[in-house]
Amino acid sequence: MRNLTFLSYKNQTMIISIACDHAGFPYKETIKKMLQSKGHEVLDFGTHSNDSVDYPDFAHTASAVVEQGLADLGVVMCGSGNGVCMTANKHADVRAALCWNKEVAELARLHNNANVIGVPVRFISENEAVEMVDAFISTSFEGGRHARRVNKINFI
Repeated sequence: MRNLTFLSYKNQTMIISIACDHAGFPYKETIKKMLQSKGHEVLDFGTHSNDSVDYPDFAHTASAVVEQGLADLGVVMCGSGNGVCMTANKHADVRAALCWNKEVAELARLHNNANVIGVPVRFISENEAVEMVDAFISTSFEGGRHARRVNKINFI
């Protein structure tokens, strides 16, 4: 497993896992294209249509590969973003952040070392989602005083 805690992601290609439920499907396809256009490898764990599905089935898989170090970061999407974040955060060493705008996405990486972004597709535009994910993957963890706090998250 790679230790990605203090890596700088600017101008670096990464492996990014992505997953969604039926609500997130259209956004997933757009975000996936943006990530690939920047040279990133995208591991797409579905869903692959607008047909109704259960978000945990997809969020667990995308989060597991981040947990195992097989992906650098993850993107999970559902209507509110809450369900996929709750699911992702069940995985050890996954810090999923529900983000509502670009600034929150940047802070999630900068201060909290989030490695999975949760996108609430029913509450933001597709453009905003792309900007948030781009900011998330382009921002590096600041470390310093924040590292002490992040190290206190897992108490098991």
